Amino acid sequence: MTTRDPQAPQLARLAGLIADETRAACLLALLDGRAWTAGELARHAGVAASTLSEHLSKLVAGGLLAEERQGRHRYVRLAGPRVAQLVEDLAGQVSPSATVRPRNLRESSAGSAMARGRTCYDHLAGRLGIAVTDALTSRGLLRQDTGFALTDAGLGWFDSAGIRLDRAGRRPLARACLDWTERRPHLAGVAGAALCRHALDAEWCVRIGSERAVKVTAVGERALSELLGIDSAALR
Repeated sequence: MTTRDPQAPQLARLAGLIADETRAACLLALLDGRAWTAGELARHAGVAASTLSEHLSKLVAGGLLAEERQGRHRYVRLAGPRVAQLVEDLAGQVSPSATVRPRNLRESSAGSAMARGRTCYDHLAGRLGIAVTDALTSRGLLRQDTGFALTDAGLGWFDSAGIRLDRAGRRPLARACLDWTERRPHLAGVAGAALCRHALDAEWCVRIGSERAVKVTAVGERALSELLGIDSAALR
């Protein structure tokens, strides 16, 4: 006689929550790290507001989303970094050949912008995220041989760049996150989040469009060239 693992029912319920195209679309949209209204998500997913509300209730009850209400509006966001990691890791397992081709020039342009640079919950991804990760590694600031880890020189680099690292919580200081467009890991964790936040606050990057795409500014090109030796051509 075999004994079923007690986690099996919970895992099945979690997988069932994600195994719906509308709910998956909502989770992917919320990887931008911001709170969305139910109406915004309904338009994004292409479903009626009443239908979307039912899906959101299931995701909140399942612990994948957190919600707050302000007046008539219901806002939802991912419940935390662990949920974002789960969604991004699952997206990274999708075969590139399974990706639907863009239907028009607008979709093609949006896809190109996302591949060039985007936020993955609270850190940088796409070619931009990979370029930053590679530069940190080649300069001896980040190690990838035994999992992602900042070196002593890396910690000093963050301090000298004025990027504060919050080490009080249990979140890893540095973590590898598989980039679903580049198929290589980029920097996540506390360091990845701090670097992304600084890049947006210092206007090294600006958000473009209504999704997660970001564009490196002229200020950002100069800063990343001076601090990490990244060629501006790699950021365009």
